[in-house]
Amino acid sequence: PPLHIQGSPDDWAPYHNRLEFELAEFLFKHAEMPANQIDTLLEIWAASLLELGGNPLFANHTDLYRVIDSMSVGAVKWENFKITYKRKRDAPWMFDIYDVWYRDPRRVIHNLLGHADLKDQMDFMPYREFDATSDQRRWEDFMSGDWAWDKSDKIIGDNPSAAGATLVPIILGSDKTTVSVATGQTDYYPLYLSIGNVRNTTRRAHCDAVVLIGFLAMPKTTREHANTQVFHKFKKQLFHSSPARVLQSLGPAMTVPETVLFGDQYYRRVIYALAAYIADYEEQVLL
Repeated sequence: PPLHIQGSPDDWAPYHNRLEFELAEFLFKHAEMPANQIDTLLEIWAASLLELGGNPLFANHTDLYRVIDSMSVGAVKWENFKITYKRKRDAPWMFDIYDVWYRDPRRVIHNLLGHADLKDQMDFMPYREFDATSDQRRWEDFMSGDWAWDKSDKIIGDNPSAAGATLVPIILGSDKTTVSVATGQTDYYPLYLSIGNVRNTTRRAHCDAVVLIGFLAMPKTTREHANTQVFHKFKKQLFHSSPARVLQSLGPAMTVPETVLFGDQYYRRVIYALAAYIADYEEQVLL
């Protein structure tokens, strides 16, 4: 693999300085402030600087979003594909086009594995933990469970050349209840991704350990067609086929390990495996 070159600690591009970056991170990521409130804040800030001839760090929310969108380091761009009903069409919902938005999960996982803040909070191999006094088995983090141990054995049994590679268990989740805005005849289920290597306490506390990777389209229709067998079948097919398409880039490294740079600046061979899907009852029915 190529030699990793550490960037300058003073390089905040595309931001002019650290202050710009921290303001953008606070407004967009932590406060999740609406655009109109960002504009109000920046207008007040501009007024306070008027006598001094200064300007706020951003002119308005459009300026802020432009800089955020221009980030390239560590960012994984959004892509989309469209799904339509292909058979004989005799209901309005069959003519709709369903957009599925996603980010490349392989690149997202590379970012997680390479995240410097997570480097000391990961397990690189399955393990079994026992209490020193009672010899009682203890389960806490994902890699301490039987699944990771058994999966590693199976991978090596199927492909001995994978011995020594780090197993990266992929954990997916979706939750329709977090989406309150519908567009046209479509609802969207957010699709989240994490990896089993990250320890549970870190996953719960560190917002960067769980990443939004997609919005799965869910069709809606009129009451007349909502309970028909063909509509229910299409919803299930859409819910199955969309994640399958989103996860395509992971396929090759599910059988043959690839080399990835980790947050401790070491390269490791990794092999991916789908481990779990966390969902509410409504999504479980569709699965």
